[in-house]
Formats: sequence, structure tokens, C-alpha cells
Amino acid sequence: MNKEDYFISLFNNKFLGDDGAVIKNQVISKDLFCEGIHFKREWMSLREIAIKSILVNVSDAVVMNAKPKYALLGIVLPKDFSFANMRELKSGFDFACSNYNITIIGGDTVAGDKLDISITLISKTKNPIRRKGMKKGDYLAYTGDIGNVRKDLKKLLKGLRINKKSKFIEPKLKDKFFYKASRYISSALDISDGLSKDLSRLSSINKVGFNFNKNFSKEEFCSGEEYEILFSFDKRDKQKILSLGKLTKTPINIFATAKRGSFKSRCKGNHF
Repeated sequence: MNKEDYFISLFNNKFLGDDGAVIKNQVISKDLFCEGIHFKREWMSLREIAIKSILVNVSDAVVMNAKPKYALLGIVLPKDFSFANMRELKSGFDFACSNYNITIIGGDTVAGDKLDISITLISKTKNPIRRKGMKKGDYLAYTGDIGNVRKDLKKLLKGLRINKKSKFIEPKLKDKFFYKASRYISSALDISDGLSKDLSRLSSINKVGFNFNKNFSKEEFCSGEEYEILFSFDKRDKQKILSLGKLTKTPINIFATAKRGSFKSRCKGNHF
């Protein structure tokens, strides 16, 4: 067990274990986006940093079939930040929030040495989708493509440039597909720590293993911060899932079937 999982395990209540906490018809979630851990300022503009910090939080709401409504911002602003820097950061928050109809309703700021962003998101749902719910025989799938974020991170760490359209810069969320397909989905989470690591979470909470029908490269299996959707569904709904993927122009990759057993990831962490 890594230190993050261990620390979370110290708190034991019914709200823990998913991408957000379900309280009545609300999903409340929080994510940190920290300089030196999730990004370096020489890699991304302040506007891009703000946009991504919102999107990684929206991703948690989406995979729980919740629509974000309000956000609270907690920001550590570097002491050398100018007013122009603050305005650029705000423009990114405004852009991302406007795309998802999110209203920023408050928060807090302090001065520090690095830029750290903490976002609490309050979302609405009528039918939350959780990590628990997968049954033996269910198909497993993920949206889009995986592996390129790990490749791009390696380039950045070597001092190379990456395409501005890289998912490392701006995640490509598949919310339109998921909201339409949610009635057929038995469990889900976003691929934030890598397909392998997130599969181990689904394995643990659902007490299942997996029969794979696809061979993965290390980049595909271990690449974190992809923010694609990993989900399961009844095999009888395969055509409905594929049709909704086509309708929303979302690639759907069915790669395994849930079985009796367990699965443990051997991939290392993805933050640098």
C-alpha cells in the first residue's frame, strides 16, 4: 500500500472510496494541482494551468454521473506573482468554468513559494455511478486512447517540447458520452493514476479479476493523468455502448471481462 492509499485508509466512513462523496443528490469532490508535482510553470502558461486544474476536477464529477455546479478555490500564489499573472490565471478559470456552467462561489488565497491550486467541486446527480457495482461477466472498456501522456511527460522531463494539443496540457473529457451511457454502466472511474493502477482499485472494491483480450504496452498500462473513462457494463448492452460512442464521436475500447479473482498493479507512480 502506498502512502496516499494508507493515509486515506485511516479515515473510515461510508463517503470514502469513490471519485467524490455522495451526499443526497450532490457529489462533492476535491483535487490538488501542485507545481513540482503535477506541472512546471515553464511547461504551461498560467491560463493552461488554470484550465487543467478545473478539468481534472470536472473529470471526477463526470465519472460519477454528476454535473458540476459550484467551485471553491484554494490557491497558494507565488510571492513574485504580478497582477497580470493573476489576471491570466483567472482567465483560465473563467474559460474552463464557462464550458461546464460552473460558478466559483468562494475560497482562499495565501502567499508561498510555488503555485498550488486546490479545488472543491459541488455537483448535482440523480443517479450516481460508483466504483463498486461491477459483476462477474461484465465487460471493461475505456474511452479514447491511452499512453501518450506518459510519453509527453518523458519528453518534458528531457527538456523537449510537446504539442500544445497534448492531453498533458489539456485533458479531453468524454462527458457527452458518459452522461448518455450512464444508464448502462455498472462502475466507473477516471484514469488518473494509470489504467493498471485504476484497474487494481476496481478489482479490490468489486472482488474481481480480469480476462484481457488486449496486450498493453508499458506506456498504455502505466500512463497516468490520461483522464479517459474506465468503466464496466453488462455484455448484453455492448451494442448500445458502441452506438453511443459513435453518436458522441467517442472511441470505445473493450479490453477485458470481469472474472473471479483479483488484480494488482505493478506500475510505479506517475508524478515526478
